Amino acid sequence: MAANFECLGQTVGVADSGDVRQPFDRDGMVRLRDEIQGGVISRRQLRELRAQDHDIRRLVRNCELTAIHPGVYVGHTGNPTWGQRAWAAVLACWPAALTGRSALPKPPERAPIEVMVPMGRTVRAPEGVIVRRRARFEGYVDWADYPPRQLIAEAAIDAAAEAADVNEAFSMLADLVQSKALRAGALVEALSHRRRLRDRHLLGELLEDLKAGACSVLEREYLRCVERAHGLPAGERQIADSVDGVSVERDVTYAAYGLVVELDGRAFHGSAASRDADHARDLAAAAARGLRTVRLTYGQVLRDPCRTAARIGDLLRLGGWEGQVRSCSVCADA
Repeated sequence: MAANFECLGQTVGVADSGDVRQPFDRDGMVRLRDEIQGGVISRRQLRELRAQDHDIRRLVRNCELTAIHPGVYVGHTGNPTWGQRAWAAVLACWPAALTGRSALPKPPERAPIEVMVPMGRTVRAPEGVIVRRRARFEGYVDWADYPPRQLIAEAAIDAAAEAADVNEAFSMLADLVQSKALRAGALVEALSHRRRLRDRHLLGELLEDLKAGACSVLEREYLRCVERAHGLPAGERQIADSVDGVSVERDVTYAAYGLVVELDGRAFHGSAASRDADHARDLAAAAARGLRTVRLTYGQVLRDPCRTAARIGDLLRLGGWEGQVRSCSVCADA
């Protein structure tokens, strides 16, 4: 296990040395604490830098160090930043790494810090820290990151598995793909190794929808509950286009039938100007390419998918589609 790593000539997370014959390396402490670890250092590291108990007491007394967890200090007396909380959690549970949501590019600021340790260890979680024991620890940590963290695809799968509901899980995964932090294929690969993961089948379905081009909860619901459930033709998703010199991505395009479906997840447009811009692009696309554009809301997709599917079917038939809209289980119960 790569539990130790080198920083500016000092080893992070090693056993105490406390050699009384050599002076405390105060400059080394400052470099390690402030330049590498965001203002955080552990007692273990201070001992490696030859600090004695009286040195540490003096640093605390002079407010150069403030305990954030037992044996872990921050270099000020104010509220720690998220990054300092993350470093403190990792050092308090060392050897450990950020995991789950805490290991993702946009971690929740106010949530407890999640860290993982090897399955064979039992670690008491400090206040504000969640400790997760992971069988997939060896080889699944980026020790070159600061602080160390679980590989992002692995972290995303674990975070999605622990989400409150399916929509939260899908939003989390879609945001990562949309921001280009990950490819959908990397998530599929990470999931393929998780034979015993809770809700593995459901996560597989979410990733298949993501690979199909659904990039938001609303787009996924349209794909599942309107298009697939009612036998509509498969649209092309996230097609890049340019209208009046403005680059856009169209949510769902039925090019053969001259129809574009835009899924407006906002409760309202940010301004009248943005609303006008949307409709101006729709008009330009109709004039230049003969593409009719319809805009659907959450209510039309989630609360009335059957009526919406019937109307989309009518529009597709106007463009030459010869298929039939079929009934779904919701239609049958209505």
